Amino acid sequence: MRSVIAAALVATSSLAFQAPPTSKTQSPTSKTQSPTSALSEAIGNLGKFDDATRTAAAKAVRRAEPAQAVPALIDAASNHADGYVRFRALVLLSGFNDARAREVMASSLDEPNDRLRTVAYAYFEHNKERGISARLLKKLDTEDGEFVRPALTRALAAYGDEPAVQTALAALVLRGQDLYRSAVIEALGDYRAAYALAPILQVARQDGPLQEDAILALGKIGDKRALETLQELQKAASRVRQPAVAASICLLGFNCDLHEKFVVDTMTFAARQIGFQDLLRASSRALAALAASGRTDAATALLDAGIPARDPARSPIALAFGTVALRNTPLAITLLGKREDIRAASLLLRDAFDMLEEDYEEERFFATVRKAYWAAPEGSADRKVADTLIQVLEF
Repeated sequence: MRSVIAAALVATSSLAFQAPPTSKTQSPTSKTQSPTSALSEAIGNLGKFDDATRTAAAKAVRRAEPAQAVPALIDAASNHADGYVRFRALVLLSGFNDARAREVMASSLDEPNDRLRTVAYAYFEHNKERGISARLLKKLDTEDGEFVRPALTRALAAYGDEPAVQTALAALVLRGQDLYRSAVIEALGDYRAAYALAPILQVARQDGPLQEDAILALGKIGDKRALETLQELQKAASRVRQPAVAASICLLGFNCDLHEKFVVDTMTFAARQIGFQDLLRASSRALAALAASGRTDAATALLDAGIPARDPARSPIALAFGTVALRNTPLAITLLGKREDIRAASLLLRDAFDMLEEDYEEERFFATVRKAYWAAPEGSADRKVADTLIQVLEF
């Protein structure tokens, strides 16, 4: 399956976005309605209040012929009267991997609509373009949307090889509201920003709401100069910080099996006991960092604990696995393909996606799964995995 998923990540065939012929998620077009009018109606329904209507509309758009869907989505994202429809159209457009999306994404960087700007930032995070970082840097002076600025700083982190970006983001580790600093630190970790090691070390040494973010970022960055600080935190930090410390030492390459086992055992304990929700969130998040780095055992532990769990234990574990699915889609899908309880595992992922607010990232996941469906031989285990995800996640 690994080769199938790897191919799916880079495939650009438009077939990837049409519905599997035998899929139960196929949305038939009325016999009296032309494909064009059906597509227009579906796009309009993206803004309906009823969730089932919106879901059906999104499925119909994804299954439309790209030659019709892409121009219609570009028009809707640019001109529709309903701001939410514009947002959903822009998200769905991103899944078609069409070069024409670039212009509407670039225009959306200056949109008053917060949701549109968020999608545009995410697009340029994953579609790096020379010169775009200068526009993004200017946005740091004006962008203050609670859910928008984190997307902006994450996009900038993708351009971390540029000196001006390094200077700006390293400074933001120690400046601004905690909500925004948290997003900056997480992004710097994900993009292995060794240039920001010093300020992140400073935050990691301070007990507070950002300490866990900084500890995990140190491990993800992978600079072994952080080891001394992490070893000090093993002795001095609170119990709830210990899963992050252990995960980060593992990510640095020291006694990884032992540290991973500690995190798994901590999560298992916290999930079974009442009153340890903080420890459960911390250990689940630490396992997500390990799994996203490529450690399959950590992802397996999340599934093994999360599938039978009920709330309040289920939610933080589901969120952790959902993060893995978005940050390391090939690993997540490969792991699902090896399980007998794939439907139950997919339901855990559905719970995560219901809680996460990462529409663009989820659309990338959906597109990858659909490409994987078509890349796999008919009747194969690979296709079964993709089809189950399509059914359960309703895309």
